[in-house]
Amino acid sequence: MNKSGPIIVIEDDKDDRDFFNDVFKKLNFENKILYFENGESALAYLSEDPMEPFLILSDINMPKLNGLELKEKIQNNEDLRLKCIPYLFFTTTANQAHVIDAYSKSVQGFFVKPNSIEKLTAIVKKIVEYWIECESPNYIK
Repeated sequence: MNKSGPIIVIEDDKDDRDFFNDVFKKLNFENKILYFENGESALAYLSEDPMEPFLILSDINMPKLNGLELKEKIQNNEDLRLKCIPYLFFTTTANQAHVIDAYSKSVQGFFVKPNSIEKLTAIVKKIVEYWIECESPNYIK
């Protein structure tokens, strides 16, 4: 996990992308924030760009390639899996099947998008701070 790498947000809803954008501006992390509208474009970026992202925050229900399918493709691709990128879901609603599917694919977190920017800011701040403190196999000295 590259702690200085970009944070990837995969979200098909423009209002939700704007919401995340406001949160990241408020938190002012040094990481670059990259937005993708679907899993297919995110997978293309992850497969082609040698930069190792810091985190992936993904919606589940998206066109072309949904979040669960994308997580499975990352998990099944040795090069991507070895990058040890934390993958977390942010979705509008949680149902038991999605939560079970997500954790069965080794997702590192499952969150329901709150309705206030204050709550989303607090959640994202905790997530980023947690992963900054966490060690990963590729970056132990």
